[in-house]
Amino acid sequence: MTKNPPELVTFGCRLNTYESEVMRGHAQKAGMGDAIIFNTCAVTKEAERQARQAIRRARRDNPNAKIIVTGCSAQIDPDTYAQMDEVDQIIGNDLKLKAESWGIEGAERVLVNDIMSVKETAGHLIEGIEGQARAFIQVQNGCDHRCTFCIIPYGRGNSRSVPIGEISDQVRKLVESGYNEVVMTGVDVTSYGADLPGQPSLGQMIRRVLALVPELPRLRLSSLDPVEIDEDLWRLIAEEPRLMPHLHMSLQAGDDMILKRMKRRHLRSDAIEMCRKAREFRPDMAFGADIIAGFPTETDEMFQNTLDIVEECDLTFLHVFPYSERPGTPAAKIPNQVPVPERKERAARLRAQGEKQLQKFLRSHTNKKRQVIVEKGNIGRTEHFAEVRLDQECEAGSLVNVMTGDVDGTLLTSKAV
Repeated sequence: MTKNPPELVTFGCRLNTYESEVMRGHAQKAGMGDAIIFNTCAVTKEAERQARQAIRRARRDNPNAKIIVTGCSAQIDPDTYAQMDEVDQIIGNDLKLKAESWGIEGAERVLVNDIMSVKETAGHLIEGIEGQARAFIQVQNGCDHRCTFCIIPYGRGNSRSVPIGEISDQVRKLVESGYNEVVMTGVDVTSYGADLPGQPSLGQMIRRVLALVPELPRLRLSSLDPVEIDEDLWRLIAEEPRLMPHLHMSLQAGDDMILKRMKRRHLRSDAIEMCRKAREFRPDMAFGADIIAGFPTETDEMFQNTLDIVEECDLTFLHVFPYSERPGTPAAKIPNQVPVPERKERAARLRAQGEKQLQKFLRSHTNKKRQVIVEKGNIGRTEHFAEVRLDQECEAGSLVNVMTGDVDGTLLTSKAV
């Protein structure tokens, strides 16, 4: 029985990146080294189209491989993949993380259960992320909220959290394996703990993990909801140097009417206040944000409010998406859909604004002492997530103290100190 690792093709979010490593371990132990596993995303129709295209290409190039499809798209729409002759098996989002789902002789072709019935998120101990300088760990999965544009709860289920002890065990193992930076990730990470005994908050969990693993050099968080940062997390932002001065905000829009129609939990003023308060505690705090352009009913004036908030909040790292209708979501049924070319044009304007913001941010970080975590090709990231080109060979994953130089495109030059 072969023990070679299978090939993983991952689409979408950081959580998928993490889960692909869990599956890699399960499939390898099951002797599935000849498999190609596609971990799909359902955020946009384009992501699903790319996955189907990649599956067809993989079958042409590997006629004898076993092709397995999993992830959010497979969970939400297994029939589409079942109709593809190229696909040997479809495994649902919950079952993909169970060792017993892999390598079963004579298993059903479609193994997809009711994701809404899943009550627990198991802690999956992994030794690291292949090819990544930092490690992502899943602390939460699913979402109890129903934003009108979002299909993800139907692929991930309701919110559920990993117990603090299991998280700290995993962080310790990753640090022992040589990882200097860990990113805590989830679908709705600020909802962490509501389903656990005692209902610990996200901030309480992080405080406990940092106390239990004092040797962890750097911790970073994934996307946060502007109105759900608890008091313990605010204290960590103010007082804990190991928590990086870089937060990513699940913003989506900067206009109150659009936010209400999205069924978001925050208003424009909440996002502005979050950035103001964070910078009051950490003046050097850098922010990223997810933004959707061209949501149904969005007028030019409403879009301008979103464009303006990028500068008002001094956002740097933008993830911009033109709105994409998802069948089965309330937003897809709203009558006043913005024409697709207009959505793309607005997305382009947001990205251009983001590029201006990035240039301003990089210029403010020249000629500064920074600690960089090294990625591939002697490129690294500072504490603030600025990209840096190093002037010498450095081991991926190592921490290097540098003096930043000039701005070179979308990154900084540097030299070691």
